[in-house]
Amino acid sequence: MSDVLICPLRPVERFRDLHPEEVADLFRMTQRVANVVEKHFQGTSLTISIQDGPEAGQTVKHVHVHILPRKAGDFEKNDNVYDELQKHDKEDEDTPLKWRSEEEMISEAADLKKYFI
Repeated sequence: MSDVLICPLRPVERFRDLHPEEVADLFRMTQRVANVVEKHFQGTSLTISIQDGPEAGQTVKHVHVHILPRKAGDFEKNDNVYDELQKHDKEDEDTPLKWRSEEEMISEAADLKKYFI
């Protein structure tokens, strides 16, 4: 599952802690990046999600927006995407063996950067 995270510049734990101008900036950037992610990863739809608080599945204590490119049939049941999001940052799932290499991340960043120049 490819997923891109958008984070506000000021680190805050919950969505309610953002100032109105930060909310506007976060969603402007989310929209801009979402268009690129869908195009770059040949998606036909997007899941855009904020897990706001531990009971909502937030595992990292800072606001961030997940942008996931979607295609028909990518999950057996559409809502299974939320199960993936919930385990995304958990310790047993988030191990160095599962991380992309520095080189892979640099290459992907270079590929995506061309859309923003």
